[in-house]
Amino acid sequence: RSPRRESADVLLPRSSRLVVGFFRSNRQASHELGRCHRRLLSTAARAVLTSPRFPTLRKQTAQVARSIACSLPPSATSLPWRSSCLASLRMSNKVNVNVKWGKEAFSDIEVDLSEPPLVFKSQLFALTSVPPDRQKVMIKGALLKDDEWGKAVPKEGSTVMLMGSAEVQVVEAPKDAPVFVEDLPEAEQAHMETRAYGSGLQNLGNTCYMNSTLQCLYAVEPLRDALQSHADPGFDLSSKLTKATKELFMDMKRGGEPFPPFAFLTTLREKFPQFAQQGQGGYMQQDAEECWTNLLFTLKEKVQAPGGDSSAVDELMGIESRLKLKCEESGEEMELEPARGYMLKCNIDSNTNHLHEGLVLGLKDDRERHSEKLGRTALFAGSSVVTKLPEFLTVQMVRFFYKAQVQQKAKVLRKVGFTLELDVYDLCSPELKASLDGPRAAHKAAMDAQLEAEKAAKRRNLGAAKADKDKDAAATSADAGGAAAAPAPADADMTDAATAAGPSTASADAGSHVGALTGKYQLIGCLTHKGRSADSGHYTAWVRQQNGHWVLFDDDTLSLKKDDDILALSGGGDWHMAYMLLYRAVRVPAEP
Repeated sequence: RSPRRESADVLLPRSSRLVVGFFRSNRQASHELGRCHRRLLSTAARAVLTSPRFPTLRKQTAQVARSIACSLPPSATSLPWRSSCLASLRMSNKVNVNVKWGKEAFSDIEVDLSEPPLVFKSQLFALTSVPPDRQKVMIKGALLKDDEWGKAVPKEGSTVMLMGSAEVQVVEAPKDAPVFVEDLPEAEQAHMETRAYGSGLQNLGNTCYMNSTLQCLYAVEPLRDALQSHADPGFDLSSKLTKATKELFMDMKRGGEPFPPFAFLTTLREKFPQFAQQGQGGYMQQDAEECWTNLLFTLKEKVQAPGGDSSAVDELMGIESRLKLKCEESGEEMELEPARGYMLKCNIDSNTNHLHEGLVLGLKDDRERHSEKLGRTALFAGSSVVTKLPEFLTVQMVRFFYKAQVQQKAKVLRKVGFTLELDVYDLCSPELKASLDGPRAAHKAAMDAQLEAEKAAKRRNLGAAKADKDKDAAATSADAGGAAAAPAPADADMTDAATAAGPSTASADAGSHVGALTGKYQLIGCLTHKGRSADSGHYTAWVRQQNGHWVLFDDDTLSLKKDDDILALSGGGDWHMAYMLLYRAVRVPAEP
């Protein structure tokens, strides 16, 4: 009869015999049972496995049914009765127990008996913080092991005794707690994009000339490093200003929200009273070049280069030149002693259209001197040549002059173009040119090798793409029954062989001059002025960062700029125009 019409009490004894007897004798052929037998087996197994009245029979039947279910062929995996049996088995392997640990109790803890006891101990560890190796678990007087249940098999609703001390873990707050942008004050959130580039400086009343100067000098990293190692216990004004510069650069390095440079400004005005001049309504605007020069001369006196043999400013920014004089009337020539300066002048006249022309004009220095042949004072035409180049080259665009008619400084608004790279080879002495010839050739060879390597890599990528395309086309033709010829790689190999010879030669040339000066410089800073007079207007600093980005420091406002924005600062109107240019030397690169 159909098992659905019989009660569980009548069905259980009969189903137990069916399950145990039939499964043991017909394991491999169980999937061939008739529909009635499968229905009977499914109902009987479900009743036996879920009934609490027959625990011993339930355990035996579960073991036999599990082995039978695991040995079924793949064709029997979709049988409804097998799914029902397996679901019943899974349900039978889980019981809920109560855990008592000292004065604490935990109710309805689910235990999976199909897993090793160590899993249950891990559950207890999560609840009580008692490590599994310290746990003593008692179930019905039996001690629970890690690998097998043995006699300590828990029943539904049973109580488990846990003994053991919890592991004391001191929870410490993280040293570097994460800070989210949303949690920062609004003032700091506004400067997150430019935080890595330093801090802006607040304008304290016509102090943009000072802020711009500091931002440009801050870009000279070796000078910052020399300041960090400087320790001067002196109390003179030069020592105080040097210490104020050191502390200010440290504050700027932290980045973030702009701050007012009160301490530096007070010391600067104490050292140089001209920056404390006042007019109607407050402090007067000053010339940024004067602030630049005075600050550098102060640092020159106090900050030593690594090793302590010379000044850091002399080593990094010092320029040595030699002046030659010639009298047009008598033909006399004389050469003066070498001189040291810290910037080149770009004079601007009606014929100056480019920076290089202004530099040549700035090296001219006509003087009146006594002529022994003429026996009187005569005019000597002078021209200077550079005998030693610095690591950081400063160029001043001489845009301000004193206008006697109105008795004030006027500004030259003429457009003078400049590039991001400056070559001063033509301004050097013959001896210095000779020492630069080798490094310049090595630098050119290294740049050519790099360019050829980039071209070769591009050709290889294109060749690989073309080869893949031809391979796919050949495979398509072969599938269609046609024959496709493989492309010949001879030309590509010859091209690669030809380009491979270049880098080795270039590396040999560049290897002997690695790190040498080339007479070429890259622009890293630009101090600009907006306005028509040196005693008014506004100064800003444009600084190139290590990642190649330009940042405009307009007092406390920072904004990202591009190369084209820098080249547009050549003048010719009322817009910002370059006043001080800061370059860094381009050296022969090392072999990659």
